[in-house]
Amino acid sequence: MPDFTEKEYDALDEYYTKNTPKLSGNGKSGFFAKHAEKGNTLIFIDDLSANWLCIKAESANTTPEAIIHQLICKELAAAV
Repeated sequence: MPDFTEKEYDALDEYYTKNTPKLSGNGKSGFFAKHAEKGNTLIFIDDLSANWLCIKAESANTTPEAIIHQLICKELAAAV
């Protein structure tokens, strides 16, 4: 992302204050609505963790979610 001057920041702030972005979807079809109705919780992670998960999932021909599930199951089994 480029560095902005104070004037550019002010112009962007003013623009988005007057022109609030509209969310797509009908309240049931958007990204967050779809995840909420499935009972999923969004979790944000750092780039290092995300990259590791994607590489591990790709090498195992699975999804990052499956890798997380496997890690959690191992931790739970070890705790018992």
